[in-house]
Amino acid sequence: MARKSLVSIVVDGLLDQIVAGEIRSNQGLPSEADIGEAHAVSRMTVREAIKTLQAQGVVRVENGVGTFVNPVSDWTSLPAVLRALAVGNSDAEVAIQLIEVRRLFETGAAALAAQRRSDAEIDQLRVHLDEMRAAQVANDVDAFVAADLAFHNVILHASRNVFLGAMFEPLTRVLAERRRETSRVPEIQVHAIVEHQGVLDAISTGDAEKARMAMNSHMDQTLADLKHYVL
Repeated sequence: MARKSLVSIVVDGLLDQIVAGEIRSNQGLPSEADIGEAHAVSRMTVREAIKTLQAQGVVRVENGVGTFVNPVSDWTSLPAVLRALAVGNSDAEVAIQLIEVRRLFETGAAALAAQRRSDAEIDQLRVHLDEMRAAQVANDVDAFVAADLAFHNVILHASRNVFLGAMFEPLTRVLAERRRETSRVPEIQVHAIVEHQGVLDAISTGDAEKARMAMNSHMDQTLADLKHYVL
């Protein structure tokens, strides 16, 4: 087996332990010998794996003391952060930071979409909003989440900026899990429908600033709901 693959196996194994909470924030990693024995690899391979995690901000090496896990909010690897979020071990700060990232992406996307969207895309937004309303009445959380994600996906594509869609795509799986968590709350569904209607109305006008502010209002409401009903 190639040496690179061995390093990747150790990295994945340690990251699995970290995101599962088996090795917690600010807790030290096992010794190089123990890690090597657990994965049947040499100490040199373990050192390379630790260097990889250190480069991703997942761990820090304190000379003469040991290697310790950093808080998720300090991680610089998007795939690693997404793995932590996917298993629900992220703290409140990280959940809030996820909304901050959404705000950066989606307010700009809404402004561009207002200027570049087609009539067909406005119709698609209306369809997805109607799907959200129907799912709310039917108490179908999965359908509500699917329609919600589809609504935002139309806006990203309507921005006509290929980088927005490509950069936002890795967040989709985590956003789906987060929405399932929050959309179980009936009040949050009501708020989401109102905010989505505001975004649709603003994009329909073709006014970029109105669309930006409508999406910003949506993010404000999402953050307030997260703090009040979930965190």
